[in-house]
Amino acid sequence: MICITIRRNTDTDLIMTIHGIPPDVLAALEHLLGQGGVAADAANMAKYLVDWSGDHHGAAVAVLKPASVAEVQAAVRLCDTLGLAMIPQGGNTGLVAGAIDIGTACGAVIISLERLNRIRVVDGDNFTLQADAGCILQHIKDRVEDQDCLFPLALGAQGSCQIGGNAASNAGGVNVLRYGMARDLIVGLEVVLPDGELWNGFSGLRKDNRGYDLKQLFIGAEGTLGIITGVEVKLFPKPGKVETAYLGLRSFEAAIALFRQARRGCSDLISAFEIIGAECMELARLVDPDTVTPVTAPVHVLIELSSSAAVDLRTLLVDFLASAMENELVADAVLAESGAQARAFWAIREGLVEGQAKRGYHVRTDLSVRISDIPTLIAQARDFVARDHPGWLSAAYGHAGDGNIHFSVLPPLDLAEPDARTTGAAITTGLYDITNALGGSISAEHGIGRTRSRVYWAGMSPVHRQLVTTLKDALDPNRLMNPGCLFPVTENLS
Repeated sequence: MICITIRRNTDTDLIMTIHGIPPDVLAALEHLLGQGGVAADAANMAKYLVDWSGDHHGAAVAVLKPASVAEVQAAVRLCDTLGLAMIPQGGNTGLVAGAIDIGTACGAVIISLERLNRIRVVDGDNFTLQADAGCILQHIKDRVEDQDCLFPLALGAQGSCQIGGNAASNAGGVNVLRYGMARDLIVGLEVVLPDGELWNGFSGLRKDNRGYDLKQLFIGAEGTLGIITGVEVKLFPKPGKVETAYLGLRSFEAAIALFRQARRGCSDLISAFEIIGAECMELARLVDPDTVTPVTAPVHVLIELSSSAAVDLRTLLVDFLASAMENELVADAVLAESGAQARAFWAIREGLVEGQAKRGYHVRTDLSVRISDIPTLIAQARDFVARDHPGWLSAAYGHAGDGNIHFSVLPPLDLAEPDARTTGAAITTGLYDITNALGGSISAEHGIGRTRSRVYWAGMSPVHRQLVTTLKDALDPNRLMNPGCLFPVTENLS
């Protein structure tokens, strides 16, 4: 194993590698990857060593930027021979430190997929697309729209996240209700294994029942079993009509009751159903002070329907909302009269996330419970924070249609950040306890990464732990692939 020496760069407050990779190894990597393929100095590595939130800073002996699948293979083979740990990195938009080393000092290289960014094939007849893992999600969405198609994965980070990272983290987003998670949208993968061998799992087939579905091993594995270099995804016909409404409700209980009725009244035409606590509006105004909410109510709901042009979507939504208002489930409703107005509605939802980041450190969760338990989760979480941590601000919002609630807790503005982080860790533990008591999950869509690896591991049953460890050891026996992610770095994980 290559040893490293690190120090703190006082100018940027990032932990960066200053030296430690032998010159002959560096020369070999530069020979393999060519000009621009290797960064080993602090300045050029800086952006790869900090996450999107700014909460986590990491270290690496070098950043490798292969420009082809063959170069990924060559780099992995050399790293495997040297016993050099590898951390695959896509757009680095994750929130759980899955793509940066935050303290294990494992002497790893980051392998960035940013130069593998070709869209290989758009097949409009079979509604599939093949792309390099480093393709930006938004570029894929724009490209298929030109073909009158839709790729429905929709995330706040879609302008910078990469499709390979979406696959590796099993990304969710606002359209899961109708189209599913990333794993539901993936037809095939291409993966460089930890020894440098290439597995090509492309077929273009929607139905293929020949034994194990190997692609599922790598989806959601967060780069711990191999490096995804190519992704084949499902496309859908571009909707001919989209209708969006912004609603005001009196409670989260009413919101869930409304969702139940919407699932029956609007069926599978619902593409999104988002709930937002009114307390979140001030966060959106941190991004745009001129933000005006269409309604005034304790709970806000964004509902979106989409269909082919043949369906009278407007009448369906208007009639449904009229009935809901008559039954006093909905207190107020505004229907978007244009695409611009619909985008303004969604800007509120997107702005509150950006506003949290702008405010500074805060507790961030992506909890998942049964849909019927959402009001209970929010009520118990709010009570816990108010009782045990007065002065902290609770903010609840999320993809209610799939049971995913983002419950954030923001510290008092006058609390020093070190103290806030200490208290924040205790708050996180309390929120996880509430979620586990409801039979839920501490990670609906963000993954495990390094920040949650010990909690994840401690919560496993012995049989689950044995299965996960057996799979890891079978594919990555040298434990060089993304160490510390999913698997906490300890002497004995069995």
